[in-house]
Amino acid sequence: MAARHAKDTEMPLRNKLLLIILDGQPWRNARRLMGNLEGWVEAGEARVWKMRSVLPSTSASCYASIHTGVPPQVHGVLSNETLFRVEQPDIFSEVAKAGGKTGAVTHSFWSTFFQRAPFDMVRDIEYDDAQGPIHHGRFHTMAGYNHQNQMTPSDLDLFATLTMLTERHAIDYGILHTCTLDSMGHRFGHDCSQMDHACFTIDAQLAAFLPRWRGKGYEVIVTADHGQTNRGHHGGADEEMQDFAFYWFGGGEGPPADTLLHQLQLAPTVLSRLGVDLPESMKSKPFLA
Repeated sequence: MAARHAKDTEMPLRNKLLLIILDGQPWRNARRLMGNLEGWVEAGEARVWKMRSVLPSTSASCYASIHTGVPPQVHGVLSNETLFRVEQPDIFSEVAKAGGKTGAVTHSFWSTFFQRAPFDMVRDIEYDDAQGPIHHGRFHTMAGYNHQNQMTPSDLDLFATLTMLTERHAIDYGILHTCTLDSMGHRFGHDCSQMDHACFTIDAQLAAFLPRWRGKGYEVIVTADHGQTNRGHHGGADEEMQDFAFYWFGGGEGPPADTLLHQLQLAPTVLSRLGVDLPESMKSKPFLA
């Protein structure tokens, strides 16, 4: 089927898709600690590849690249302190142009980058049927975050909220972003019992919803934005900081299992699976046919 043109408002999107971002989970922890995800891979119901982040491998920089398909040196989000409405086309904007419904259950940075800036807590914490490219938004700020207090919402609540958006508002594309594992890594590191339990917990909570999403016809990506070292650091060029797992639940042909994917391929791949034309700014090729 040909990609959908922005003006072709009567034709439905080719597929529905959910993107789950587990912030700060490195490749090694996903492959050894996410028993449900790995079980689906073993059963042939999912595929997994290694993906490498942009540089700097800083959270905000990665968020902007995940959705625009351009590097930080182009979109300009070079740190967690450079927050503004990103200019480049992104997944939300292109899906909305094509007539699709979008939803987000994420940190407020995503609203700032792709909806409007600055983030106003009262106006922007929750909205529906918005005129901007994010039609249904549920956001959290983690205000007050520090080493002693992670200020992260329950992942179970986030998974349930995304599910509500799929079933109440019939979104075509939705993203969920959770900082639990990133925050745990900064606090405890990655080679510890606390991280073992955190990964076990989020894997089990995700498993309670993933079959429900698939049963409703959604293709699902479960991935991260960057990795972390065992000391809980990221931002640089070390493979531990950049590399993470990319799990795929859906149709289509993909590359060989040992292919190293790049984060700049994520946005064009999502749009191609949805059947939406790629903007000229996205130069990387989709990897799922």
